[in-house]
Amino acid sequence: MKSIYFNLFFIALFITSCSKTSQPVDSIPKHETFTIQSKQVNEARIINVWTPENYKTATDSLPVMYMADGGIKEDFPHIANTLAELIKQNKIKPIILVGIENTQRRKDLSGFTTVEKDKEIAPEVGGSEQFRAFIKEELFPEINKKYRTSSVKGIIGESLSGLFVTETFLLTPEMFDFYIAFDPSLWWNNQYLVKTAKQYLAKFPKNQKIFWFAGSNAEDISPNTKQLNTILKNENPSTVKWNYSDEPNEEHSTIFRATKEKAIIWTLNQ
Repeated sequence: MKSIYFNLFFIALFITSCSKTSQPVDSIPKHETFTIQSKQVNEARIINVWTPENYKTATDSLPVMYMADGGIKEDFPHIANTLAELIKQNKIKPIILVGIENTQRRKDLSGFTTVEKDKEIAPEVGGSEQFRAFIKEELFPEINKKYRTSSVKGIIGESLSGLFVTETFLLTPEMFDFYIAFDPSLWWNNQYLVKTAKQYLAKFPKNQKIFWFAGSNAEDISPNTKQLNTILKNENPSTVKWNYSDEPNEEHSTIFRATKEKAIIWTLNQ
């Protein structure tokens, strides 16, 4: 009986820290939508793209911010509206936002795991490598073809998407120039990313990477984000510029909106 209660507790904890919780309704900004038939993830993926107000009248190439959880009913309107306001206030320079709408969120955003209980949260997990390949091999070229893009690109994500951002930062740092992760689910696979961070940092490329991450008061997340910050301090990689925002007054469901502006402003002004 005890094991049954434990399993139920674990599943509830996972849902709390990885599912998209109820949030305020954001107005849908003007944007473009297209579909890619992906060979990497073997399905059609809906892509939403927001460009700054003067994009069509200007001629300059812009950096690109990518995001999972990028559907119209997900975080795309929220982040697009935030970028628009920050650009209007001259707090950041113009940037393009590319949102990837979810299909099997827990599959795409989770890496491999040897923990059996991790595997109970969805029919399939551990698809992050294929999802990364889709972004790199299929989505990047399509965005570069359709829009005036510079060579600078980054990725933003929360919770399980934050896990994907952090995993990408550590495993394939050359893929993006900047990374923003809110409350990443670093407990995944028995804290694998935290435990192996040191060895991945030792292999980092010579060109500079930017990493901003935050941790709420969630008991399954806060110790891991703090530990990752300690590792970065101890290793002090010369090609990584990072900022850890410890947010003990924020919950998992509030940290994204509470820290979004300072995260974006700090990251895009480095």
